[in-house]
Amino acid sequence: MTLNTLKIADARDALRKGDVTAVELTEACLAAIDGASALNAFAHRTPEIAMERARAADQRIKAGDAPDLCGIPLGIKDLFCTEGVESQAASHILHDFKPEYESTVSAQLRDAGAVMLGKLNMDEFAMGSSNETSTYGPVVNPWKIDDRSLTPGGSSGGSAAAVAADLCLGATGTDTGGSIRQPAAFTGITGLKPTYGRCSRWGIIAFASSLDQAGPMARDVRDCAIMARAMCGHDPKDSTSADLPVPDFEAMLTGDIRGKTIGIPREYRMDGMPDEIEALWAEGRAMLADAGAKIVDISLPHTKYALPAYYVIAPAEASSNLARYDGVRYGHRARLAQGDGIVEMYEKTRAEGFGAEVKRRVMVGTYVLSAGFYDAYYNRARKVRTLIKRDFEEAFAAGVDAILTPATPSPAFGLGEMTDADPVQMYLNDVFTVTVNLAGLPGIAVPTGLDRQGLPLGLQLIGRPWDEGDLLNTAYALEQAAGFVSKPTKWW
Repeated sequence: MTLNTLKIADARDALRKGDVTAVELTEACLAAIDGASALNAFAHRTPEIAMERARAADQRIKAGDAPDLCGIPLGIKDLFCTEGVESQAASHILHDFKPEYESTVSAQLRDAGAVMLGKLNMDEFAMGSSNETSTYGPVVNPWKIDDRSLTPGGSSGGSAAAVAADLCLGATGTDTGGSIRQPAAFTGITGLKPTYGRCSRWGIIAFASSLDQAGPMARDVRDCAIMARAMCGHDPKDSTSADLPVPDFEAMLTGDIRGKTIGIPREYRMDGMPDEIEALWAEGRAMLADAGAKIVDISLPHTKYALPAYYVIAPAEASSNLARYDGVRYGHRARLAQGDGIVEMYEKTRAEGFGAEVKRRVMVGTYVLSAGFYDAYYNRARKVRTLIKRDFEEAFAAGVDAILTPATPSPAFGLGEMTDADPVQMYLNDVFTVTVNLAGLPGIAVPTGLDRQGLPLGLQLIGRPWDEGDLLNTAYALEQAAGFVSKPTKWW
């Protein structure tokens, strides 16, 4: 086993024992990154910063002052602002932007001694489900079954591919409508989207402010629990951050779910869902039942309205958030012709700086917020969101501890296979995940099997608000029962 293939928990223990140093771990990951350019997972590499932090981590470990993540090499999604390091949200409009501040989440990881290897590729402004909207070009899934290049999912596709390909031991992601859970399922790793407000959004480039939430992506549930403890916490700089204590999530991983009630929502049985997804879901129910949980059918009746509501609310918030990118203060500014004024500068800069998908969503969002359509679309979508949230509240009030669903409606598909089709086809990839963001709940994707072609498939567990510890423990029980250990065969 090479050092870069270690899980976070195993690397932590090896570092404490002195069997390995943070410098050795970091060098192994940097070498793996250098040999994986075909995946295009890293947008900006920071080897000097990584080695400096690795050396500092080794000193800290020797001194006996070492949190769990001290010396652990991680990748940081390009949506997180990192001081002095390119932070572009994979958009041309932020070309060469190097913030003079650090996002709260990445600062907490840094302060915990984690080693930043670089910035990870993603969909532009986190808008996408296949990592094909990036100004850096698409990320390629390390899983391969034929001559096609497969998507790693999106928007946290670089994070998912980097973890799955052993380029880093863990990575940060963000989830606005499934952008942690869907790529985790597509690449055979684990991804946790915490409750809205559990992780600070300060310093994370905004897509949709009432939906965005940072979370960990790692090889298994325990590693996600370790990362989540460091990433979560109250931040007075974020008005939506919850002032709640953060428990030791790892200590809660007993695997004992006897007496727990798991809900199976009937509305998640979609027309045209592949037989393999249906079979995997049935296997997941059986695994949790065998572990001692009670399985009950539940109804979440407003699920069918989730996608249309999400694709009104998210673009509306995006059109507002992205209005700040105008070429005036930072980032890309278009070259102007003689006589051009400020309006022409705005128009040309935004036309050149934003990609097609971002433009599409900004236009949709501006439309639904316009005077004649605000009530017809945006206000109606907000009311639907309230009903979706109430569906979950009623299920939890009835005694359900967690909800089990598929993570995605299919395994990973080929790059380019959906981009030329109706964009709605791409949006349907979020069908099982957007409800969790609309309701502000925690959700986790756990790899549980392979399809007949050998591609990973995942299941999703949805938990009660602020109950990530219990959710992680249920996911741990599912992980133990599934015994998923498959890895992509190296071809890159």
